Amino acid sequence: MSRDISEHRKKLLEALFVAGRDNSNAAVMFHTAIGERLGVGMTEEKALDLLQRLGPLTAGELSKHTGLAPASVSGLIDRLEGKWLVRRTRDPKDRRRVIVEVNHEQLAGGAELFAPFVAGLTELYSSYSDEQLELILDFLDRATAIQRTCTAELTSSQ
Repeated sequence: MSRDISEHRKKLLEALFVAGRDNSNAAVMFHTAIGERLGVGMTEEKALDLLQRLGPLTAGELSKHTGLAPASVSGLIDRLEGKWLVRRTRDPKDRRRVIVEVNHEQLAGGAELFAPFVAGLTELYSSYSDEQLELILDFLDRATAIQRTCTAELTSSQ
C-alpha cells in the first residue's frame, strides 16, 4: 500500500481485505455443506445454481458464466448427469445445439436448505437504505467481475 494514504484508510483497506476473505471462506463452507446435503461437490452445486437462475444453457454458455475451461465444464456436466441432476437435450430451435437443463424433480426440496440464509439476508438488507443497497450492489457486481476475470485467467493457463 502507498505511503501517501492515511493510517485510517490503510486500516480500512486491511479490514476490507480480511472481511472479504472471511466472507469468501464462509461462502465456500456454506456451499460445501449444501453440496454435501445434495450429494455433489461445491462446483457442481454452483453450476446447478446457475442453471436454476439462468435456465437451460449450452456447455459453452456454462463455461462463460463459470469462467471454467470447456473441458472442465464437460466433466462437470457428465458428473451432474450421472447423478440425474441435469439432462442434455437438443435445442428445439437448433437441433445441432445441445443444452443442459436442471432435472427439477431430482432437486425437489433443495430450496429449503437455503431458506434460513435467505431469511437472514432479507433481514440484513432491510437495515440499509436504497442508496446504501445500490452501493453494496455496485461493489458486489464489480468485485464479482474481477473474480470471474481472475478465474478465467487461472483456468485458461492450465
